[in-house]
Amino acid sequence: MNAPAAAWLRTLHLPRPSLSDNTADVDRLSACLQKELGTPAVAIDLGLQRELPGLLRQHGFKVRCSLFRDRGRWVVTGIDPDDHPAPALGLAVDLGTTRVALRIVDLADGRALAESACDNPQIALGPDVLARIHYAERPDGLNQLTTLIRDGLNSAAAAACRAAGAAPSAIRTVAVAGNTAMTHLFLGLDPRWLIREPYIPAVNRPGVLRAADLGLTVGPYARVLVFPNIGSYFGGDLIAGILFAGLHRREETAVLVDVGTNAEVVLGNRDWLIGCAGAAGPALEGGVSRMGMLAAPGVVDRVRIDPAALRFELHTIEEKPPRGICGSGVIDLAAELFRTGMIDRRGKIVPARCGPHLALVDGIPHIRVVPADWSATGRELTIGQPDLDSLVRSKAAMYTILETLALTVGVELKEVTT
Repeated sequence: MNAPAAAWLRTLHLPRPSLSDNTADVDRLSACLQKELGTPAVAIDLGLQRELPGLLRQHGFKVRCSLFRDRGRWVVTGIDPDDHPAPALGLAVDLGTTRVALRIVDLADGRALAESACDNPQIALGPDVLARIHYAERPDGLNQLTTLIRDGLNSAAAAACRAAGAAPSAIRTVAVAGNTAMTHLFLGLDPRWLIREPYIPAVNRPGVLRAADLGLTVGPYARVLVFPNIGSYFGGDLIAGILFAGLHRREETAVLVDVGTNAEVVLGNRDWLIGCAGAAGPALEGGVSRMGMLAAPGVVDRVRIDPAALRFELHTIEEKPPRGICGSGVIDLAAELFRTGMIDRRGKIVPARCGPHLALVDGIPHIRVVPADWSATGRELTIGQPDLDSLVRSKAAMYTILETLALTVGVELKEVTT
């Protein structure tokens, strides 16, 4: 949603109707927009057509239109007075299997106004994609999963709007990107054939939909762009990542890695792209060690270790006292442990280097990350050798995907610099 304001908003001063100009209100607005946009393809929902006569006269025929371009046509998603227009907002949604993140954007200038995030509420019915697909096969299972994610999005969007000082009704445009299964569950589409040979999605290109048809409590005429997927395991979230990173425009060969519940890797440039997906395992979610958990206030997300003093410098979400560690924190922690020599290249703990940070828990070596008196739980937070082994296996899975792609297209990884 980084398009210039002109792409989303148009201010119009319409000629007032008269006995010599008895053009209908909808036709009058459409004609002005067609001239402004340079296209005859302008669409106005019936509900907005009902409101239009009153809106035009109330605002002296001076209005600002919110617009959404749907392929070759423009759709009017809202009308405000020109002199004191209400905020016109966009909502971007990263629909993750574990975590859902939202951002509110001002369509007038592209500024990010607020962000919000929540655990995917579908976790209550299934911790991962496969469990949810099987749950969807139960009587009313699909409806339950769809209702949960839509209600969760509405709550998170309302929270983000409060932070931005606006009402959810100001949202005129929504973009949703998720993996293929999450997209199906959000749209209420049967996902069962995603996991059965020959692994066919119900739809690859959901396209632009009415927010009202999806049960989203945003602007009544808002449009929702659901990012397309390519197949059962190559979803819209990865398409969004490719577009954001500009991988499809790069002259040099580059790699994009999206690490979540699954790991997706794309290799290529402006001439060609090849992708693959595979399980990353629980090592990058809440399954890491006794202190592993999903991102939330008080969870460690960044780590640095002073190599001389071996002092741990931690950053927690919302700077609350540490109570656990999330995936990004684990990656940071492993990198710092290796950089300071506390683990070797195989991910094995080096006791002689760990000093007072070394602990034995049930006879298994651990590294103390947070002392008990610093911890929000009152217990020390540690990472153990089994946890590091799990992380190494997940890293190996991701590297295997990348190596397979590189061998398939005859590219040496040392040639990839981005």
